Amino acid sequence: MSRIGKQPVVVPDGVSVDISKGNLKVKGPKGTLDCACPEKITVKQEDGKLIIERADDDKPTRALHGLIRSLLNNMVTGVSKGFQRELEIVGVGYRAQVQGQRITFALGYSKPVEFDMPEGITAKVDQKQTRLTLEGIDKQQIGQVAANIRALRPPDSYKGKGVRYAGEYIKFKAGKAGKK
Repeated sequence: MSRIGKQPVVVPDGVSVDISKGNLKVKGPKGTLDCACPEKITVKQEDGKLIIERADDDKPTRALHGLIRSLLNNMVTGVSKGFQRELEIVGVGYRAQVQGQRITFALGYSKPVEFDMPEGITAKVDQKQTRLTLEGIDKQQIGQVAANIRALRPPDSYKGKGVRYAGEYIKFKAGKAGKK
């Protein structure tokens, strides 16, 4: 048995799960998410918990067992609490401004970089305009948008300037003076 797949997913109050053949739909106070379910994986709802079972023990089915359980757990958490991801902008003159669904970055290029936010994701910037917070209900989408923003100017390994995840550790290289 998959250690992750055999654990039930607890469904909190205010969240409803619709299980139809081949499709799972989770509805909560923050929104609605849906996911396709493979044929060999079955999902049952008992006593406010979702139980994920697999039909056989071949390798692809075992891999999907834990995956579907994790996706369902992320969907339930997303529609009830939501997810957020923080990014830090490091560098002299580097900053971000939010205007509706568009973020304008000053990242040391000759022109400002504009980034359009996808539907379902909101962004906030702090007073110093160097800390960006992304919020939404879909964990995969939040992670992808954060990775796309980080790719605009990844942190360099000499001074650390660029866009990085909050709490990300950057291993610095020694410059010319450090070479002996």
